[in-house]
Amino acid sequence: MKYYTCKYCYKEFIPKRRGVQVFCSNSCRSKNHHQKITAKKKLLNTTTKNNTLVTVPEKSPPTDKGKIETMSLAGVGNSTAGNIIANKLQNAFTPLENRPATKGDLKMLANKITKRYHPVNNLPHRSDGALPYFDLQTNEIVYSFYPKLT
Repeated sequence: MKYYTCKYCYKEFIPKRRGVQVFCSNSCRSKNHHQKITAKKKLLNTTTKNNTLVTVPEKSPPTDKGKIETMSLAGVGNSTAGNIIANKLQNAFTPLENRPATKGDLKMLANKITKRYHPVNNLPHRSDGALPYFDLQTNEIVYSFYPKLT
């Protein structure tokens, strides 16, 4: 049985995967990775000027995580203008039959449906002049002299 030497802690171990295992455990592997990252950061933060080593201080992360952005008049104006332009373009390129129904359209439709009598335009008037209407409750055609039944 061949023993391998861990490249982080230098302990001998029996590999579970031959040929590709370099570290004795996952913790040694991750510690080695973190050690490499910190070494690279330190190298990047040190520069040389005129053969003297100068260390550059590390940048601290921004501490304004909880900062709430404030509204500005310019931002409100820009968003309003964008909204208006988008609505105008949508209205210009959307056919009338594909536009969404408005409250007025729904009220007009509800008024038409809730009426009991609807005029029948393709039937002739009766000989005495009564107009034909369809009764929604009885499902019959009714003749009346009143021009608009409700």
